[in-house]
Amino acid sequence: MLFFGFRLFERIYSLIYKRPLFVHWYFKLRTISSEQRQILKDQFLFYNKLSKREQRYFEHRLATFLKSKKFLGRDGISVDGHVQVLISATAVMLTFGFRDYLIGAVSTIIIYPETFYSQIKQEYHKGEFNPFFSALALSWKDFKKGYAIDNDNLNLGIHEFAHAIHYNSNTESDISSIIFRESINELLHLLSKDKDLREALINSQYLRSYAFTNPFEFLAVLIENFIETPHVFKDQFPQIYIKVKQMLNFNMRGY
Repeated sequence: MLFFGFRLFERIYSLIYKRPLFVHWYFKLRTISSEQRQILKDQFLFYNKLSKREQRYFEHRLATFLKSKKFLGRDGISVDGHVQVLISATAVMLTFGFRDYLIGAVSTIIIYPETFYSQIKQEYHKGEFNPFFSALALSWKDFKKGYAIDNDNLNLGIHEFAHAIHYNSNTESDISSIIFRESINELLHLLSKDKDLREALINSQYLRSYAFTNPFEFLAVLIENFIETPHVFKDQFPQIYIKVKQMLNFNMRGY
């Protein structure tokens, strides 16, 4: 009874404030190794923007994510700790404003050394999310390119995990998934009724043309831009920016 009462209260709260009642609450925080922490400090900008307390939460979530997923290498690539940490950190970053952050739609992460041939779509891919097999596949070469330049709005890891989160939000009933999918609907409604805003977005070329392929690619590209150039996004399209921020519940420094 208390559980259902809490869920009802939080649902009302989320309708009013557009965020979960709480995000971080842990019985015991897991830790990561000094080597894993150094990888984050040296190569993951988002982690370095967090407060000390947020970094501890990030580390706990990273340790939990690593433990919950299966990592497979293909075509001779060695999936070492460095590879696993950076890929997992991308997922943890995108869900850092979620309470349920493990992206249940993904159980296996497959890493190729470079572009790979998809037997399903019969074409070469840099990345692919397959909900049927609960698998996400990435080209390591292209994943690294995504972080080589942190403000070009091109990031393979962010893009593919955004697809997985989008799918997950449509299949789960936790509060973060509900807020995520309702925010998408609000954004699409805003763009459908505001022709001037829609045309301004298209004509600005702030989003690359691939974004307008379909609603799924549109959302994935939006999230890439939101993560990599938040200030430009907010200045040019504040209404859309607010919806994406709401979607991800991003209230960290810099956003």
